[in-house]
Amino acid sequence: MEYFRPIAMTDPARPKAALPLAGGWCWFDRVEVLSRAATGRIIAASEVPEPVLHRLTAPRTDFAGLSMNRPRLMGILNVTPDSFSDGGRFLAAEAAVAQARAMADGAEIIDIGGESTRPGAVEVAVEEEIARTAPVIAALRAGGLTCPISIDTRKAPVAQAALEAGASIVNDVSAFDFDPTLGPLAASTDVPVILMHAQGVPATMQDDPRYGDVLLDVYDGLAARLARAEALGIDRGRIMLDPGIGFGKTQAHNLTLLRGLSLFHGLGCPILLGTSRKRFIGAIGRAEPQDRAPGSIATALQGVAQGVQVIRVHDVAETRQALRLWQAMNTDHLEEEA
Repeated sequence: MEYFRPIAMTDPARPKAALPLAGGWCWFDRVEVLSRAATGRIIAASEVPEPVLHRLTAPRTDFAGLSMNRPRLMGILNVTPDSFSDGGRFLAAEAAVAQARAMADGAEIIDIGGESTRPGAVEVAVEEEIARTAPVIAALRAGGLTCPISIDTRKAPVAQAALEAGASIVNDVSAFDFDPTLGPLAASTDVPVILMHAQGVPATMQDDPRYGDVLLDVYDGLAARLARAEALGIDRGRIMLDPGIGFGKTQAHNLTLLRGLSLFHGLGCPILLGTSRKRFIGAIGRAEPQDRAPGSIATALQGVAQGVQVIRVHDVAETRQALRLWQAMNTDHLEEEA
C-alpha cells in the first residue's frame, strides 16, 4: 500500500500548478510517496491518484461552526487535581470559569476535561468527572460564553452531562475505544467529535510503545477509527482527527509524527495537534512544564506550516501572538476576525 504525503509550502512564490492543501493556507506541487516496502520517493502532485488528490485538496467542512480555512486555537482547561502541567490550579469552579473566560479572548474553542490522561494517570469515577466539568460548562453558558466548548472525556455519561450543560464538541482521546457507548451517543446527538490515536491507556501507555512505522501506523489507526465512526452514522464532516502526540509514543515517535503531519490530510478531515507542554518538549528544551511555552509554540507553528487546522494549547495569549506574526510573514493578509 502506498501513502501520499503532500510537501506543504507557504512561500509566496507559488507555482501556477500548485494546489491548495485542504482548501487552506498552504499549497503543494510535490508529494512524497511512502510505503512499508520501499524507500520514499517524490512525485509531482499531478501524478497522485485522483481520489487521493481530492482528499488532499478539498476544503474542509466547517467544524462546530468554525471555518477551517485558517488556523484555530483550542484552549485547554484542566479541571483536575493532577494534570501534569497545571494540576489543581483550576479545580475550583470559580477558578475554572475565570480561566475559561480569559482564554476565550484568544481561543476559538475551550476544551474542558475532568480526568487527567497524562502518562501514569489513573481512571476517575464517572460521578466525580461529571461534578468537575458539567457545572463549569453550565456556568460559562449562563454567563454568556458563546464559543464552542468541547468536553475532553472517554465516557458517555460524562459527555451526556456536558452536552446537556452546553458543550458542543466531544473530544475522546480513546476514539471510542474506552467506552463503546460514547460513539452511539455522539451519533445520536449529531455532535462534532475529535478522535485521537493512542496506543494503550494512560496508566501504561508510555511503558514501552512500539511501532513498525509510526507515521504509517498512526495513519492506519486513524483511518480505522474514522471508518468506525462513519459506520456508527457520524458524518465525516463532523469528525476531526488527532495523531495523539505523547500518547503511547516515544520522543522519536513524536518527532517523526511532527515532521510528517501533512500525511494526515489524506484522511479528508480537519487535523488537531496537541503538543502543549508535553514531556518531549521539556526533554529537548530542558524546561519544567510551566516553562515550556516557547517549545510548545515552536511545535504549534510546525503544525500550522503543514496545514493543521486546530492547535490545542495551554498558553493561549502567547500562541495567538506567535500565530499572528507567523501569518503576517507567511500569508498575504493578517489574521481575519472569527
